Amino acid sequence: MKKVFLSFLMLNALWAGAQNIQNNPGSNHGNKFEQLGGILPTPNEYRTASGAPGPKYWQQKADYDIKAELDEEKLTLKGSETITYFNNSPDVLNYLWLQVDENEHSSTKNANYQNSQSMPRNMTPQMVERFEEAKSDNGYGVNLTKVTDAMNKPLKYTVNKTMMRVELPTPLKPGQKFVLNIDWNYKIGNRMTQGGRGGYEYFPEDGNYLFTITQWYPRLCVYSDFQGWQNHQFTGRGEFALTFGNFKVQMTVPADHVIGATGECQNYQQVLTPAQFARWQKAQTAKEPMEIVTLDEAKKAEGQKSKAKKTWVFKADNVRDFAWGSSRKFVWDGFPAMVEGKKIMCMSYYGKEAYSLYRKFSSKAVAHTIKTYSKFTIPYPYPVAQSVEAANGMEYPMICFNYGRTEKDGSYSEATKYGMLGVVIHEVGHNFFPMIINSDERQWSWMDEGLNSFVEYLTEELWDNKFPTRGGPAWTITDYMKLPKDQLEPIMSNSENIVGFGPNAYTKPATGLNILRETIMGREQFDYAFKEYARRWAFKHPEPADLFRTMEDASGEDLDWFWRGWFYGTDACDLAIDTVKYFTADLTKEPQQVGESKQMRSLPKPGGSTFDDISKIRNREDKNIKFASDVDTALQDFYYRYNRGLEAYDTTKYEVAVPGSNTEPLDAEAKAKLGGKHFYEITFSNKGGLVMPIIVEFTFKDGTTEVDRIPAQVWRLNEGKVTKTFMKDKEVVSIKLDPMKETADINTNNNSWGDIKAPSKFAAFKMKQGAVRGQSTGINPMQKAEEKKKGF
Repeated sequence: MKKVFLSFLMLNALWAGAQNIQNNPGSNHGNKFEQLGGILPTPNEYRTASGAPGPKYWQQKADYDIKAELDEEKLTLKGSETITYFNNSPDVLNYLWLQVDENEHSSTKNANYQNSQSMPRNMTPQMVERFEEAKSDNGYGVNLTKVTDAMNKPLKYTVNKTMMRVELPTPLKPGQKFVLNIDWNYKIGNRMTQGGRGGYEYFPEDGNYLFTITQWYPRLCVYSDFQGWQNHQFTGRGEFALTFGNFKVQMTVPADHVIGATGECQNYQQVLTPAQFARWQKAQTAKEPMEIVTLDEAKKAEGQKSKAKKTWVFKADNVRDFAWGSSRKFVWDGFPAMVEGKKIMCMSYYGKEAYSLYRKFSSKAVAHTIKTYSKFTIPYPYPVAQSVEAANGMEYPMICFNYGRTEKDGSYSEATKYGMLGVVIHEVGHNFFPMIINSDERQWSWMDEGLNSFVEYLTEELWDNKFPTRGGPAWTITDYMKLPKDQLEPIMSNSENIVGFGPNAYTKPATGLNILRETIMGREQFDYAFKEYARRWAFKHPEPADLFRTMEDASGEDLDWFWRGWFYGTDACDLAIDTVKYFTADLTKEPQQVGESKQMRSLPKPGGSTFDDISKIRNREDKNIKFASDVDTALQDFYYRYNRGLEAYDTTKYEVAVPGSNTEPLDAEAKAKLGGKHFYEITFSNKGGLVMPIIVEFTFKDGTTEVDRIPAQVWRLNEGKVTKTFMKDKEVVSIKLDPMKETADINTNNNSWGDIKAPSKFAAFKMKQGAVRGQSTGINPMQKAEEKKKGF
């Protein structure tokens, strides 16, 4: 009897398997739900299978003592540095690799990674000059004048484009340190025309310069357990991976310049006027951002250029880099923020061109960012956080460079305001990714930009519930994911080889993490695991496997299917409702056609997000969340009121279709027998290839709705088709997949059963305006409102 029963089970299993193969001829086992064990690196004593650093994890250290002098007239920078390098690895080193990123601007020393180039149809003299310049030495790049050891003996070195190898006189053994001295100089480039992270911007209206001095000194590459030396060339895209250490930096600049830099200034009393120093001391306990260098002082300095010089001294401990900004144009404000009982000075530097925006928002956005990131990762560990307006965005420890200038009359558009806030939050957020949780962007851009963009999204959502963010809600990535496969590449691609760099390195990873948080794992489980990743890898060098493994280890969720599909693949989510069968106790019939009525509705209020995404809704419902712009009334500018109907907006009403129903009711006998139960058999198909949870919204005859959520694992036996039966107490008139657009479904036309109309592409595009980062053109609503006040 036992044998007969086992035979029956075997036959039944074979029949089920045959049915699965018949339904899905391309059998999926070993595909989308296969574990990543064969892809991820083998765990070892340096990095464990749980995603944590191992018992023998190690990393190198490099301390810097730098003296630099800025020559504003000649637009040059010279410096000398002493580097103390500590070999904490178990390896014997015969040479050191350093980065000389400024060679990127040289026509002869750069990495020479070229892209294809078509012949311009309209040639200009400037284009000819560029072709000529490319053939000769343009004079940019680092000039090395001394490379010696601690005893001042010359060291042999080789510069290979943007990398520099220094050969050691004797092998550097584990536990030993080596001291080297380097003197250098270079011509500073115009970053507004030449490009690059650092350089100068010239203001012809007042004849002044704004300098951003970044990636400016020869600095050690990372030597790690997982790849040895990280000595990839710098092409201007993939940024950098660096070694942690302590810095002492002295910067000699024109006496009327103001400097903002990584770390804490050691001699404010010597470089500031008595009045400025008194304001600095008062700012330490200010409740609102306080001007340390005032607008009037900055304007006066612009017109009276000093020929004298001053030396500013800064120190920074346990950082991976050092950057600074210098200009006589700077207004400087600051106030303290508290993070878990620790005071952090939040400061901003900006010219008169950005005053109306930065004076109101910048330092408060800095404070909001470090507080919010601290909540989702680790407490901010440094004593200062700074934002510098410099017409573009780039990040370094404790300091970042952002954009956001107003019209000449001081007004600004909504796009400029939110673009400025978004870039300040993003660049300040980089203090956490990768300045502290120190991933390697030269290899994996997404571990820096993508993770940071995700927490930026969380931070924007908590600044203002109507923040028009475009880097987090799942629906915002669909235009990218629906591109032809030959225009896509996996997130797990080297930074230099990505065509769609913005969506692939920033938006898709951020969106994926938000889908994990809101749709797959839930906020509580996700937040716990993400904080654990940040805690484990703060001031260390994580790799992708460390993130993937930690998220699973700390949450108890098997997410290999998600990493495989979203990070290693290029498939898109396109789930569809194929068929719906409606069952009652005594008959089976296809659902009746849904009728249609018309209704006049107003457009949404202007501004804000184009779609009220799931995060915004849940944030509003969470009574523990207080939005920064609601709590601090000083942040409630024209656009805050505009988005809440407190300023005039278009109230025109438009006709739209509203679904109805003509389904027949159940008879009395069937209702009595089954208690009014309704059964719906729905067949779903996976047309895009990417597996995702199935989220089904049922709309009932009485107008109420109900959402059922089915985990992605429902596809594990058949990745192409799934049939599910749902029992409801009320009659359904329409069914919709992914009603809150949580899964990045690229085709919503096949997501509904019923007569639900989708918005036209033109209307959707129009609704998306206001989230674009950029300077305004033409008249803006703030100007229009001012005109009305004046009676124009």
